[in-house]
Amino acid sequence: MAEHMLKFVSVPQSTPEKRQANERRVDFDEIYRDFATQQAAEQASRCSQCGVPFCSVHCPLGNNIPDWLKLTAEGRLEEAYEVSSATNNFPEICGRICPQDRLCEGNCVIEKGFESVTIGAVERYITDTAFEKGWVQPIRPRRELAQSIGIIGAGPGGLAAAEQLRRLGYQVTVYDRYDRVGGLLIYGIPNFKLEKEIVLRRWKLLEEGGIRFRLNFSIGIDATLAELRAQHDAILIATGVYKPRDIGGPGSGLAGIVPALDYLIASNRDNLGDIVPEFASGALDARGKNVVVIGGGDTAMDCVRTATRQGAKSVKCLYRRDQANMPGSMREVKNAQEEGVEFVWLSAPEAFLGDDHVTAVRAVRMHLGLQDASGRQAVEPIEGSHFNLPADLAIKALGFDPEDLPGLFGEPELKVSRWGTVAVDPKNFMTNLQGVFAAGDIVRGASLVVWAIKDGRDAAAKMHQYVQQAAVAAAAE
Repeated sequence: MAEHMLKFVSVPQSTPEKRQANERRVDFDEIYRDFATQQAAEQASRCSQCGVPFCSVHCPLGNNIPDWLKLTAEGRLEEAYEVSSATNNFPEICGRICPQDRLCEGNCVIEKGFESVTIGAVERYITDTAFEKGWVQPIRPRRELAQSIGIIGAGPGGLAAAEQLRRLGYQVTVYDRYDRVGGLLIYGIPNFKLEKEIVLRRWKLLEEGGIRFRLNFSIGIDATLAELRAQHDAILIATGVYKPRDIGGPGSGLAGIVPALDYLIASNRDNLGDIVPEFASGALDARGKNVVVIGGGDTAMDCVRTATRQGAKSVKCLYRRDQANMPGSMREVKNAQEEGVEFVWLSAPEAFLGDDHVTAVRAVRMHLGLQDASGRQAVEPIEGSHFNLPADLAIKALGFDPEDLPGLFGEPELKVSRWGTVAVDPKNFMTNLQGVFAAGDIVRGASLVVWAIKDGRDAAAKMHQYVQQAAVAAAAE
């Protein structure tokens, strides 16, 4: 260990080269270049191999991070990939889009003066190398099982569960209402964070492993939940949450005020080569416009950085708290600032101005008060502090809520929580309907991709247990 590790005292932290802001803001390519082999090994060698690895503790998947860092430092990349992929179905995706500054890297025990290990960049490098070298192979179950599983939703949670269950030999079919596999990985996250080829190659790999995909398939229209239950031994609901939270106030119905996901989907579809009428007409294109994005999470960061790449005249992010209290990744905020986005902190929208089309957002300055029940400081408006921000396009990035699944699925008996999420038994992920499970954002609310993967894996284990117990019970009758 001494030969290869604990080099944080002599080797400074180094991230993959980041393209210059003036270069990257004119295209949708990923902003970070790939690690060179020597650089990846060198950065991995900075790991202190601590006795209690807080990076793993604070990773929702419990990734064995010190182990694959050590293997990378020793040049044993194929083994590093095996260790990494043992706990994570999509390490090349998590390496790109996880907020490592809030999770693994943010909890690295290396003293702050030496800076944390660049865990995410090494994770990405390991799996990209594994694909390049042909180490990533389709699923080959040791035996085929007769039972079939239906999974509703081809996002990260559904795909993780599908892979886990297929590895056990189940006949797995994934249903999704979109025309591509990936959910928000394809349509919600811009290319400059996650190039779509990364997701599409996983789709191909899962298909080669025997997982069936039924796309452009809406539950409640193409089949009811009851019909799917009759076809499969168990069902997993992993639809995610897509319903945008709204903001009212005077002028909120004006043209030019759009939900964040509508805007991002149009941009991503255009980048994929699809014909998008709303984009072609200019309604969802920021080119030449004054853009105001309302919100402070990662979706808001995706919107402001997309608008700069579309050639917006100006891009402003309106957030009611200060930078220290922003829920989005600080790394994303820094990237946005480098790319010319202006942040208007401690400000909240009050109204939208304009006759037929929005021309400005009327806002008020806010003051941070005492902590509320959630532990965050309450925000209070400052009297007489109103101001206007010019806006030809106002994008609402205020988070997401679940849709009315019982209504959509034609299954009024499906029980939901008071928040509208699907209610499950926390011990086994099963809903109130026998053999119907749920996992990911549709249970926990809008959250991180890594949590969806974790939930999908855990739900798959419980589904396997349920199906096998049902088979034993049937055989005993």
